[in-house]
Amino acid sequence: MYYRKYRLIIPFLLPALLLYTVFVLYPYVQAFYLALTSWSGTSAEKPFVGLSNFVSLLTDGRFLHALGNNAKFLVVLPLGTLSVALLFAALFTQGQRGIPGAGFYRVVFFFPQVMSVVIVGILFQYVYNPRYGILNEALKSVGLKSLTRTWLGNNATIFWAIAFVFIWSAIGFYMVIFMASMQSIPTSFYEAATLDGASRWRSFRDITLPLMWETIRTAIIYIAITALDMFVLVQVMTGSGANSAARSVEPIAVYMYIEAFTKNRWGSAAAIGVILLLLTLLLSVVLMRVTKRETYEF
Repeated sequence: MYYRKYRLIIPFLLPALLLYTVFVLYPYVQAFYLALTSWSGTSAEKPFVGLSNFVSLLTDGRFLHALGNNAKFLVVLPLGTLSVALLFAALFTQGQRGIPGAGFYRVVFFFPQVMSVVIVGILFQYVYNPRYGILNEALKSVGLKSLTRTWLGNNATIFWAIAFVFIWSAIGFYMVIFMASMQSIPTSFYEAATLDGASRWRSFRDITLPLMWETIRTAIIYIAITALDMFVLVQVMTGSGANSAARSVEPIAVYMYIEAFTKNRWGSAAAIGVILLLLTLLLSVVLMRVTKRETYEF
């Protein structure tokens, strides 16, 4: 009986395994092979160059700069998004009595999730427009004209402008996830803490955070993986290195796109993709190890 069940399971798994192999595993294998060639993307020949693409990237200043930009996103995006999402989730669950219209705010904060990243990027292009953008006009209207900037054309502001857009668009999603996790915690825990004289902050620190840590851990890993990409938002808001400011915030994924579609260096682009894949896997493993905590059951 133990072996017969596999005779039934395997025929059902084979179609899914076949599709996974054709559309996932095979492209991975091809990408690894292309990374070892100097293919131009149009020729039939794919000259084998070994690891020279990887060696060139390690001495490529633009690639290393792009890697540094991803590192900055990796620090700023999780901190900004998760801290604000946790704050709002706590206010709208544990502090609902003190916030009139909490249900309305939940819906409003989730609005960006129903829009594609492309739409969000285009929307904020107009917000940041130096001549007729909402942000500069609002600053002028309150007498702060000196603070107006060319937000997407200034090396000092472009990174923070893009990071703000990502955080703004992602807060609602993680807020909803955190709220669901918080609402699953028995209220008796908080009642007992109140009877013991615990403040709201102490209840949040000693009860809420430990009991929802697995949810926070998953969110950290997910945002970290997104921070290693950032292709769509940066590409839409700045273009492919259209100016020096855009070049200063260029992530690895955008540089890979330029190598492939602008310079026709598909071998180098594939090498960048392989490095990005390995970095993503390594980051996921490290974060899973570092954020591992004792699991609480209730």
